[in-house]
Amino acid sequence: MTEHAAPGEITEKRADLVLEGGGVKGIGLAGAVLALDQAGYRFERVAGTSAGAIAAAIIAALGKANKPMSGLRDHLQTIQFERFMAKSHVRAALGGLADAEHLLLHMGLYDGDYLLDWLGGVLKDIGVTHFGDLRLDDPGADGNWTARQRYSLVVHVSDITRGKLVRLPWEYHEYGLDADGERIIDAVRASMSIPFFFEPVRVRARAVSAGVADVTAAAGRVTWVDGGLLDNFPVDVFDRTDGAVSRWPTIGIKLSARQTSISGGHGTDNIAAEAIACLETVLDNAGRYYVTADKAARTIFVDNAGIKATDFNLTPGQRQKLYENGQQAAQRWLAG
Repeated sequence: MTEHAAPGEITEKRADLVLEGGGVKGIGLAGAVLALDQAGYRFERVAGTSAGAIAAAIIAALGKANKPMSGLRDHLQTIQFERFMAKSHVRAALGGLADAEHLLLHMGLYDGDYLLDWLGGVLKDIGVTHFGDLRLDDPGADGNWTARQRYSLVVHVSDITRGKLVRLPWEYHEYGLDADGERIIDAVRASMSIPFFFEPVRVRARAVSAGVADVTAAAGRVTWVDGGLLDNFPVDVFDRTDGAVSRWPTIGIKLSARQTSISGGHGTDNIAAEAIACLETVLDNAGRYYVTADKAARTIFVDNAGIKATDFNLTPGQRQKLYENGQQAAQRWLAG
């Protein structure tokens, strides 16, 4: 790490990074991250939820491959948000009745396969596809951490079968799974499974005993959904627990809600529409949750421009606005 820099030279600064979820608003995260990168920050570990997990996976992969962080924006520009809502021609023709039937049968309106195709391709191009690729050799890490926590990426998901927050890859062992062999894309797909909107991810867990893991659990199928259901902004995930002084800070990036107008509202004339309206209300208000003073001091608040998490028909202008808001928010934070 550079201690002193010549005039005009950027001093390299290390930090951990935590990214909030927020659906399509995640483009704002990229703007803030690249402003930090341009200011000389290098990210040792990255954590995220939902859209934050998507960006975090790309950031961790780029860092591992020693590739420019500008690739984050390059890759995000290729995403086609409207493909997240792809329907069969039959479903499109039948309308709300078909949506309701699909929701009841599959526990989600959309399959989420586009994320597997798009992000899977991005990670393959970078050359980082499995959690084993992101294992850290870090002797200075928290003394209470086990080898299971020595990774540069943490993805948050909600296990609605066991009723708990799951941090991947840290807790794969509780499901009898080998973290190093698990695909990053599968964890991210689970983390972005907005309930009712996307089909959840079902995992066949193996039986584990207290001698193998920290818990005893029977074999069986569990269901994982959006990590934001339990912790949409896990800014304390990398905080030390061994009493030692942190070697570098954790920077959080949060998509704040600043409502300047009120839309006409949601149509709720069938079960599918009601379910989606309930979830959109929760997601759109997540940015208003109170952040304690100690967490706010290390948090960059990005104005979400009034865009909803599930506005998958973003215009190019809206994309640019979100990105610029992220850049400006990070620049203000750096100046302050």
